[in-house]
Amino acid sequence: MTRVKGGPVTHLHHKKVLKFNKGNFGSRHRLFKRANETMLKALWYSYRDRRVRRRDMRKLWIARINAAARMNGMPYSKFIFALKKADIQLNRKMLSDLAVRNPEAFSSVFAKAKAAL
Repeated sequence: MTRVKGGPVTHLHHKKVLKFNKGNFGSRHRLFKRANETMLKALWYSYRDRRVRRRDMRKLWIARINAAARMNGMPYSKFIFALKKADIQLNRKMLSDLAVRNPEAFSSVFAKAKAAL
């Protein structure tokens, strides 16, 4: 069987990796091996940090809800328990949005939840 080197495919792959790393410093955008290492690390960081972003946003929402609930006279954990008792199905994102943009609406939700206790 004849030998196939795959030159054009390799060349296209190298071009693709080097194009991905356009804008990096020094050998990170010139040499394939260094560029490939940089690309793999960058892709891994972006994958990981998409999950970290969700974690951070949830922490922010909880902090906002806690602040608003305490202003109304109840800590976060008891407020969430009261919401479950009252069968109010608002997620943390919506609750924090209410707390920041529309405190009156948040207070009314809070009152309904408190009444269920």
